[in-house]
Amino acid sequence: METTYYISSDLLSIDAIQTILLEDKKLALSEEAIVNIEKCRKYLDDKMKSHEEPIYGINTGFGSLCNVIISNENLTKLQENLIKSHACGTGEEVPSEIVKIMLLLKIQSLSYGHSGVQLATVERLIEFYNNDILPVIYTQGSLGASGDLAPLAHLSLPLLGEGEVYYDGFRQPSSKVLEKMNWQPIEMQSKEGLALLNGTQFMSAYGVYILLKSCKLSYLADLIGAVSLEGFDGRIEPFNDLIHLVRPHKGQIQTARRLTEFLEDSEIIAQPKKHVQDPYSFRCMPQVHGASKDTIDYVKKVFRTEINSVTDNPNIFVGEDEIISGGNFHGQPLALAFDFLGIALSELGSISERRTYQLISGLRELPAFLVDNPGLNSGFMIPQYTAASIASQNKQLATPASIDSIVSSNGQEDHVSMGANAATKTLRIVDNLERILAIELLNASQALEFRRPLKSSEFIEMFIKSYRDEVSFVKEDRILHYDIEKTIAFLQSFQIELED
Repeated sequence: METTYYISSDLLSIDAIQTILLEDKKLALSEEAIVNIEKCRKYLDDKMKSHEEPIYGINTGFGSLCNVIISNENLTKLQENLIKSHACGTGEEVPSEIVKIMLLLKIQSLSYGHSGVQLATVERLIEFYNNDILPVIYTQGSLGASGDLAPLAHLSLPLLGEGEVYYDGFRQPSSKVLEKMNWQPIEMQSKEGLALLNGTQFMSAYGVYILLKSCKLSYLADLIGAVSLEGFDGRIEPFNDLIHLVRPHKGQIQTARRLTEFLEDSEIIAQPKKHVQDPYSFRCMPQVHGASKDTIDYVKKVFRTEINSVTDNPNIFVGEDEIISGGNFHGQPLALAFDFLGIALSELGSISERRTYQLISGLRELPAFLVDNPGLNSGFMIPQYTAASIASQNKQLATPASIDSIVSSNGQEDHVSMGANAATKTLRIVDNLERILAIELLNASQALEFRRPLKSSEFIEMFIKSYRDEVSFVKEDRILHYDIEKTIAFLQSFQIELED
C-alpha cells in the first residue's frame, strides 16, 4: 500500500481525502509542484526588483490600507505583522480532524504556483501535517469573504514560532515544538503572509469533513429507516422501480433501490398486511431521503471545485507576466452550499424523528412506547422527546447564513459571505443528525423484536445482531442515556465505502 500522497495538479477528490486520512498517508510535493512553486517565487522576486508601481498586498497595506506603500526593506515585517495582527480568533477550538484537513488543503492550493510562496514555507506546512503538529485554531473570526483570515492566521502562526499547537498529545507553544524539531522559524518573504491568510481552507475543510459524514449518515438513514419500516410492519410497494422511473430524480431512484435491497427476502415485509398505506415518513423515504442525496451530490461538486482551486489574492500568472488582484477568496459559493446542505440534513433528521414517533405510538400491534407493562414502565417515551428537541434545533440552525452580510475594513470589504458561520453551524446540524438517527435505531431495533419469530432480511438481521452486541433489548425501564451514547458510538464505528 502506498504510504505517501504526492501533492500535484491531479484532481484531489473528497474520496481521496478520506483515503489519505483513514490510511494516515504522509504528504510530499511532486516534482511538478516543486517546479511550480519555485518558478512563481523567482518570478515574484525578479518582478519586485524591477517593478516600481504598487502591487496590492505585496508592497502595500491590506484591505482599506491598500493605498499605503511599503518600502522593500519592510516587506518581511509587513507579512509577519499581517499574520500576527489577524490572529484574532475566539470561541471553541476547531476539531483536530478539521485542522488536519485545513493543512492539506492549504498545501494543495499553494502548490499550483500562483501564490508566490517560498518552497520552504510549503515544506514546513507538510512537516506540520506529517508530524501531527496541529495549530490551535478557533471557530469564530472569519467573515468568509477576504479569505478565512483569522482562522488561517492561527494556522500560520507556528511558521513564525508563534501561537500554540497540539503535539505529542498536549497543547504547547509553537516555539517549543520548533526547538524540539530543530527547526528555525520561517522568514516571510513578500506576499507570503497574504497567500497564507487569503483563502477558503477553513470553510473548505469543514465542507470536506461534513460531506464525508453526510454521505455516511445518508446511507445510515436509509438502513435505519428500513429497520423502522420492518418494526412498523410497513409495505414495500412504495419502493417499486416503476413509481420512481416516472419521476426520475437520481436520489429518489437510488434510495428506493437501496431500500428494496435492504429488505430482500425479509419474512416481515413479505407477510400479508392489514393496512393499505403507510405514513409519509415511511412511504416517502425515497422522495425525502432522495432529495437530500441530490443536495449532497450538488454540494460535493461545489467543494470538489473549491479544493482544487487557487483562492488567495493577488494571483500570479508567470506565463502571462501578470499579477492580478481579484476576489477568489470570497466564500459565497461555499456559503450557499453549506446552507443548502444544512437544510437537507435537517430534513433527514426531521423525517427520522417522525418514524420514531410512529413506532412508540402503540400502532400496528406494537405496545405503547415499545415496552411491556406500559404505565409501570415509561419505555421509549422520552427518547422521542430528545429526538424532537434536536430536530427542532436543527431547523433553527438551518436558517441561512449566506443571506447576511456586514461591511468591514472601512467599507473596502462591503459584501461578505458569512460562509464560516455557515460551516460551523452545518457541522452542528450533521452531528445532531447522527444523534437523531441513533435514537431511531434504538427504537427501531426494539420494535423489530415484537415481530418475532418472523425475521427481517439477512442484511438487516446481521446489522441488528452487531448492534445488539452493544445495546441489549429493553425489558424494563433503565437509564436510556447510556444506550443512546452507545448507539452513537456504534454508528460512528460503522464503516461504508463512499462514492465521490
